[in-house]
Amino acid sequence: MEVIGVIIAGIIIGLLGKWVAPGNRDNIPFWLTLVCGVGGVLIGYYVAGLLGVKDTPGIDWLRWIISIVLAAVLVVIAAAVTGRSKTTT
Repeated sequence: MEVIGVIIAGIIIGLLGKWVAPGNRDNIPFWLTLVCGVGGVLIGYYVAGLLGVKDTPGIDWLRWIISIVLAAVLVVIAAAVTGRSKTTT
């Protein structure tokens, strides 16, 4: 994958990961969502390779699902680590 492709996929996967993450994860900034998405794509490709997912002549749905799940996990971790909260007391 090229750098631009990874960034574009990272944005999409990061937003999807934020969307499927449990709870309210709107408390992390966009750049951190992008980092989580890029991390999800890169780690997802590696994990899919370890699981034996081969390149197919179409869309690698399993590889993308793995990337989205990993991005969601990274979003949850980022939200927990940054500790930003939008709740008002």
